[in-house]
Amino acid sequence: MTIEKEKVIAAYQQAKEVFQQHGVDTEKALETLAQTPISIHCWQGDDVKGFENPDRALSGGIQATGNYPGAAKTPDQLRADMEKAFTLIPGKKRVNLHAIYLDSDEDVARDKIEPKHFERWVTWAKANDLGLDFNPSLFSHPNADEGFTLSHPNDDIRQFWIDHVKASRKVSEYFGKELGTPSYMNIWIPDGMKDQPVDRLSPRKRLAASLDEALTEKIDTKYHIDAVESKLFGIGAEAYTVGSNEFYLGYAASRGIALCLDAGHFHPTEMISDKISACSIYIQDMQLHVTRPIRWDSDHIVSFDDETQAIMREIVRNNLLSRMSIGLDFFDASINRIAAWVIGTRNAQKALLKALLEPVEKLKEAEESFDYTSRLALIEESHSLPWNAIWDYHCLQNDTPVGFDWMKDIKEYEANVLATR
Repeated sequence: MTIEKEKVIAAYQQAKEVFQQHGVDTEKALETLAQTPISIHCWQGDDVKGFENPDRALSGGIQATGNYPGAAKTPDQLRADMEKAFTLIPGKKRVNLHAIYLDSDEDVARDKIEPKHFERWVTWAKANDLGLDFNPSLFSHPNADEGFTLSHPNDDIRQFWIDHVKASRKVSEYFGKELGTPSYMNIWIPDGMKDQPVDRLSPRKRLAASLDEALTEKIDTKYHIDAVESKLFGIGAEAYTVGSNEFYLGYAASRGIALCLDAGHFHPTEMISDKISACSIYIQDMQLHVTRPIRWDSDHIVSFDDETQAIMREIVRNNLLSRMSIGLDFFDASINRIAAWVIGTRNAQKALLKALLEPVEKLKEAEESFDYTSRLALIEESHSLPWNAIWDYHCLQNDTPVGFDWMKDIKEYEANVLATR
């Protein structure tokens, strides 16, 4: 045992005693953290280009900025980059794929994708003990160039996207069957208008009908869970978004499917942390896209900021972990892409751990007795409790670097691998 390990263990033991004084079981918190997977999005590694047609320009409100060298250009490179990131991220993980990340030796139209086009991803997931989640890709395609997909007024184009969603559900079901854990399949569309529309209702009627047709086949939720994701606005859809929050909340609740809340898809002063408990009353399963908007849905790397911590606190305080799929959604091409995964995922995990270490029972007791003074005092005091010593111990337990030590691994990988691309 090195001196560094001894220091980490000693600090943990001291912190454990402090938390015990507040009625918090650090061992239970660590066990919960270790068993709670974070679904890490593949599209950070290649700037959302995918492998269907990597030279196609991004569209549908998707924009990756920056030109940092080393982006993955093949499925094997992307998988290798993610494996490197995994060695620096403690705990359980999942991987979130978009349909454009198929790994096939033939050209495949989006409405014709099949499980066989993702077999290499499943083989890789099995080897790395990963669950897989999925998304149909309703953007960056000629049939999305007019700003509409599932709500398109043209019957043929709309049917193309319906068939794409149907095909995507079969891929998602395949993931669940092969990997023994349900795949969350999230449907997001860029549909909307740049300026004020005359008819806001008809596209929403078409969207509801398209979703109903696409989701007609019943699939066992042991393998596959459908989710829908709202958005306030997008690039080119500033005035009107067909799939608004109200539309998808109603749709998910009335159809009995999951709702995806993206931290960047609301007004700048709206926080998804406040929506979680409200939605949980009407929605059984929820999916989160944890990201960091700056003034708009800019998908910055997840930070250990107030909202990320508030999201995790709401989940833990309300015992919603078993009903929640926690995923990430950011893409930054201005820095090392593997470092982006590591920073964002570790921050999400830190926020979850800090929430698990909160003295919730004492806080609820104070609140229920209308002792708001003690509630505020304890909330503020809990911010200073030595949770970071518990985090370091968690990293040590999972054989991942403690503190900033992971950066030297990133620099070595960049010099030896990324620089050669």
